[in-house]
Amino acid sequence: MIIMRKHKLMNTPYKTIIEPFRIHSVEPLTMTTREQREDALKKAGYNLFKIPAKDVIIDLLTDSGTGAMSRDQWAAIQHGDESYAGSPSYQIFKDAVQNLFPYTHVIPTHQGRAAERILFTVIGGPRVIIPNNTHFDTTRANIEFTGATATDLVIPEGRNPNSDHPFKGNMDIAALESLLEQSGEQIPLVFLTITNNSGGGQPVSLENIRAVKAVCEKFNKPLFLDACRFAENAWFIRQREAGQGDRDVIDIIREISSYADGMTMSAKKDPMGNIGGWLAMNDLVINGIDLPVACQNMLILTEGFPTYGGLAGRDLEALAQGLTEVVDHDYLHYRITSTAYVGNALIESGIPIITPPGGHAIYIDARAMLPDVSPLEYPGQAIAIALYLEGGVRTCEIGTVMFGRKSDGSEVAAELDLVRLAIPRRTYTQSHMDYVIEVCQRVKTQADAGLLTGVAITSEPPALRHFTAEFAPIG
Repeated sequence: MIIMRKHKLMNTPYKTIIEPFRIHSVEPLTMTTREQREDALKKAGYNLFKIPAKDVIIDLLTDSGTGAMSRDQWAAIQHGDESYAGSPSYQIFKDAVQNLFPYTHVIPTHQGRAAERILFTVIGGPRVIIPNNTHFDTTRANIEFTGATATDLVIPEGRNPNSDHPFKGNMDIAALESLLEQSGEQIPLVFLTITNNSGGGQPVSLENIRAVKAVCEKFNKPLFLDACRFAENAWFIRQREAGQGDRDVIDIIREISSYADGMTMSAKKDPMGNIGGWLAMNDLVINGIDLPVACQNMLILTEGFPTYGGLAGRDLEALAQGLTEVVDHDYLHYRITSTAYVGNALIESGIPIITPPGGHAIYIDARAMLPDVSPLEYPGQAIAIALYLEGGVRTCEIGTVMFGRKSDGSEVAAELDLVRLAIPRRTYTQSHMDYVIEVCQRVKTQADAGLLTGVAITSEPPALRHFTAEFAPIG
């Protein structure tokens, strides 16, 4: 037996990020050439959403529904009961949701935007205002579709790409209180997104959630969460917030949920599903409307019976299992650390990103990287195109293309022009990320040499244009 004396190196963390899983099955990647990618871009009208997945080497378009399900999730699928009504799979799903989010009513939907659609169809309408730290694209679109106004109230640090504030997703409490004082009769509820996707995947602190709740109680307004990255947000709280470092992440999640009256969820994010979502709430009456009853009726009209809500029983079972896996501390440590690994490498390479690195994605500051390209020439889209052309890495613009067109038809520059590198859960290894870093470095070299130009929109739909618009390079 060899006994080693304690040495300071024994307590030093390893630099290598080790995935807390073994790979059970593999999917081949098509290693495209630059010429093939040029052709794919032209056929897609320079819209990365339109490029066939087979023509993408590393797909960072979104972390929504793109993660790898576990062995136990695939096993759970085999238990799925496909009864139209009253499936036992629904009860298993409901129990798993209520274990973390103990709301009275759990309404399954086929994905998060369906939950948003149901909620805002019921409570939205002209003159209605929905405040949020920052609305994401589908949330904003579903609110505005009803004629309501989506108002962003993130703290000033959340608008500063270079701020190192640990909770840049926080709601501006003073601004929220002022809005409620001025327009409270127009506000049916307050919405809070954790983590703040549009603002760089930045977390919201427990202190801020408590403060938002206090304001809601003062004005007698319900608080709802857009909680699709709830586990990542809870892990950031555990890491960064004073007094939280020794808590189990499950306890933090339960405390977060205790301050809210309901939630929307895209289960394609932290719940580890390839499809699914839900709308959950306690008994609520808003403007004379019995909210759970009205939402359930809308669900039946648009999604399906209340115990399946547009999902198969097997999907419900997979989500239930995913909810047990996402709160594992080893997984969350790996998830947040591996994302930070990419972000820190880009910072070291002189590539401007939203700091500190977020939980699910890294956001390149496109305006800082292409200062000579006007926001209305869409610098984020230009960089996203360059990343695909250079290395087959598909990313997503989050900026003026996504948010610039207003409901009245006008166009204004978004507050930030970003390129999101959204990292799917349990899908890629560290070597894949090293390749992504290298591609980003090459694109930066091109940007520094003045080789990247803006793009123009050649066609677009009336809403959510970034999904289907077409572009052409300028010059």
